[in-house]
Amino acid sequence: MTIDVASARRSDVKELAGVLARAFFDDPVMKWMVPDDARRAKALPRMFATMIRHHFLANGAVTIARSSTEVGAAALWDPPGRWKQSPREELRMMPGFLLAMGRHVGRGLALTELMKKHHPEEPHWYLAVIGSDPGVRGTGFGQALMRARLDRADAEGAPAYLESSNPDNIPYYQRFGFEVTGEIKVPDGGPSLWPMWRQPRSG
Repeated sequence: MTIDVASARRSDVKELAGVLARAFFDDPVMKWMVPDDARRAKALPRMFATMIRHHFLANGAVTIARSSTEVGAAALWDPPGRWKQSPREELRMMPGFLLAMGRHVGRGLALTELMKKHHPEEPHWYLAVIGSDPGVRGTGFGQALMRARLDRADAEGAPAYLESSNPDNIPYYQRFGFEVTGEIKVPDGGPSLWPMWRQPRSG
């Protein structure tokens, strides 16, 4: 099977938001934010589509991995110095978040502020979200996305950063050179996030 990595276009948003929603349906943080399964199934596609349309597409670093028949995985990156959402972006995203999260929107906003507090200041590529459709997980889609962007980061001499919302995924990221730098404990009975940093590799 051939896997192609490409930059996402606005016409891809609905499909890739669906892929990410399915990828994160059982994620500990997402289950904490929206505990009800039926509500979460509707909330996640709206939430990801809102983030992509109003922030990530403008940064030009949304990538998708597709086969001849489907988008199998997607990654939402921010280039160095671009991870902070502008007040205008936050304002444009709020209606979509309210529609998606309903009465749970406060948890999402609190989590965002907590992640901002722990975000490193040194310029870096930020992997905000990466996910593979459960139907193709383990077949190389996510790896293709990681490799493509990290090769560019290495060529630029730039570090990379992410937060793992699932402890089961930490060994996966470690294979690409990320190292755990701490633990972010989510209040109100929430799970933990693990910040991970990757130094650029030369040659």
